[in-house]
Order: sequence, then structure tokens, then C-alpha cells
Amino acid sequence: MTRPFHLGWFLQGSSVQAWGEPWTGAIGRDWRVPELFCDIARALERACFDYVLIEDSSYVGESYGGSREIYLANGLAVPRQDPSVIATLMAAATQRIGIVPTLSTFAYPPYLLARLVATLDQVSSGRIGWNMVTGSSDYAAMNYGLPGMPEHDLRYDMADEYMGAVNALWDSWEPGAMLADTASGVLVDHTKVHAADFQGKWFSTRGPLNSGPCVQGRPVIAQAGGSARGKRFAALHADTVVASVKGVAAMRAYRDDVRAHATAQGRNPDDVKILFLVAPTLGETMEEAELRRRQRLARAEAQVPQFLAHFGKITNIDFGRYDLDTPVNQLDLHTNGHQQSLDDFKRVAGKRSLREAMLAYRGNPGSVELTGTPDAVASQMAEAMQEAGGDGFLLSLGDVSRRSVAEIADGLVPALQARGLARRAYAHAQFRDNLREF
Repeated sequence: MTRPFHLGWFLQGSSVQAWGEPWTGAIGRDWRVPELFCDIARALERACFDYVLIEDSSYVGESYGGSREIYLANGLAVPRQDPSVIATLMAAATQRIGIVPTLSTFAYPPYLLARLVATLDQVSSGRIGWNMVTGSSDYAAMNYGLPGMPEHDLRYDMADEYMGAVNALWDSWEPGAMLADTASGVLVDHTKVHAADFQGKWFSTRGPLNSGPCVQGRPVIAQAGGSARGKRFAALHADTVVASVKGVAAMRAYRDDVRAHATAQGRNPDDVKILFLVAPTLGETMEEAELRRRQRLARAEAQVPQFLAHFGKITNIDFGRYDLDTPVNQLDLHTNGHQQSLDDFKRVAGKRSLREAMLAYRGNPGSVELTGTPDAVASQMAEAMQEAGGDGFLLSLGDVSRRSVAEIADGLVPALQARGLARRAYAHAQFRDNLREF
């Protein structure tokens, strides 16, 4: 395989993630200060990553045992700062890499979101994406004065309409509307700025957008549709899709499914870049990498309650009420939250106990296991990508530090570049153009 693939970074929360990790220095231990994350963005830009995606949620978990204790004591997705603020600072610290904050449709009226994202796209010179999420937690909904979340598939019906509203606002400025003609003294051609006048069942907005046009026309849209309904939604709206499935066969099936939905909805499937989550374990030798993998698994065995608490947070299931040695296939597990994650967990679990299943699911994170020297892992990634058919990987590490980032940016990426699997330079100034380069 000689065609390069795309690389993204999945930053799990924009503030507390690196608290207490080694190789972060005093700045890394002060979760309030984003300098570590700006450094990460600079390092990944040097490695020519396509983008950094800032994952988010807007509530404190309390699914596990009906208590917030395990979430607060272990810093499980809390504290979390507003991702649009962190995205602004990361964009200011870089020049080419895409920055993708997560913003929920239930938390932002369409006009507010369209204006915020358009502003970010302007100040970054066309490098902003939007990780579009519908939300999944009743706790989050209640933080915004709502009684709870709508049913799973209904949330996507509402999101289709939401996309119509924000797209109408972004399109309210035609190309060429900005004249800035000093001879005539005219800044904007008023005939090229129109009201959106969007009226839907759930959302409405008048427009036009007063912030002016997005540099890219529209921002890059990221989405993580995993359920059948979610994949149809992603295939219609997304420029890049976050995919978390286990095994190369599942990767290929997922990609084929999304591309088929894109074609059926009149889109060029090559315009939908699917990036699979992975968490490489690197070492200078194979022996060192294997030792680090075993050490990670040993730590995971002591973290099963935390894993279950985090998984319960996104699926709205209280795993604290179950005995860890109960076979998963004997549990009646359903969710109005992340359905694909729960389905994947059940598939991995089989007849395993809850403890064993969670270790199998979270102990070896990512779509495929990647362990070895940078060159060996580059080879493993090439093989997996060739079998899956493309389009790239989204790296997500549990131990985010300057050291772990450097191992990727200055170790793994050069090995990929030597094989022609990763770009050596950005070909374009704007995010979407780089995403569609290959």
C-alpha cells in the first residue's frame, strides 16, 4: 500500500485528561491551564496530522452506584472546560492543523452554534471542524433545563433538521458577498446576503448570520455514528467519521456500510473520511513494547470499576449494581445512550464475566491492537488499513503526556512517512482541502 492515510488525534476532554501523568511538568498538573494541549497541537501539526478532535460532555457522571464519587475522585471526564475556548487557543497556537471542538445540538440553538463555528473558522483561516453530537445523557439534558433526552433514533431525526438550520445560516452569505471595495466604499454586497427563514418541526431561525461567511463555506463536520441510524446520518452530513469497532473485519464492514449509505444519499463516498480509533503501544524494541503492553494490562485489572463507571456514563447503565463475576450474557442491558458502544461491548463479551469482558473491551483499546517499535507499528497500521480499505486512524492515548505525544509525532509518524503512508507536508491551507487531498 503506497497511498497515504489520514491521521487525527482524539483528545478525551480538554482539561483534566493529563492531570497526574508523568512527563507533563507543572503545567500538565495544573488542569486549568491549556498550554499542554497547545503544545500537543503544535507537535501534531509538525507531524502533519489532519486534525485534533476535542471530545466533550457537559455533566458530572453519577451512573455508577448512583454516586458522583468515583467520577470526581478519579477525574473521569470531570472537570471539563468548554471546548470552544480550548479550540480557540489551540487554533491560535497553530497554522495548518484542523481543530474540531465537540458541540451538542441540544445545548446550542442553531443560530448560536452557526455563529460560534463560523467565527472560529474565520479566526483560524479556515481550519475549524465541528464534532456534531446529539447528546445521550438525561443528566446533561437536565443541566440545560430539559426533562431528559429524546429516544435514540428521534434524536437523529431532530439532528437532520438541525443540520438544515445551520446549513441555511452558513449559506445565507453567498460566495463573493464580501467586497471590501475601498474605491466604492462598499464592504458587503447586500444582494448576496439572504435570510435563512428556516422553519422546521423542532428548530427555526431567521438569519442571515451576522458574523459573515465561513472561510471554508461550511466547517468540516465530524460525526461518530455507530448505530444503523447514526451511520445513515453520518453518511449524509459528515466529512469525517469517528469509528470505534473491534477487528479488521468489523472495520471493513463499517466503512463499506457508511460508503453505501453515502452513495444512496447522493454523495461521493470518497468525501466521507472514516478514521478508526487506535491506541498504539510503542517501544524502542519489541521487548520494551511488549513489557509496556503487559504493564498497561496490569494497571487495567485494577481499574475495572473506573472502566465500568466511564462506560456506564455514556450508556446510562449503573454497572455498580452487578457482581463483576456475572456473565454479561445473563444481564439485561439496554441503552438510550451510545447504542453502538453497548452492542460492541456485548459482542466482545460473549459469555465472559463482566470483569473479563470489560478488560477485553477496554484493556486492549482501539479497533486493532498495535504494539511494537515505530516501524513495526507502522507496518501493522498499513496492513490493517489495506484490509479495511481506508481512510485513516484517530489516535487516542490513555496516558497523554509530552513523552507519549513525542513518541507518536517524532517516532511513529516518521516511520509512516518513510513508507509513504503519511504526508510530509500540508498541501493546502484549509482543513477540508487537506482532508480531501487523498
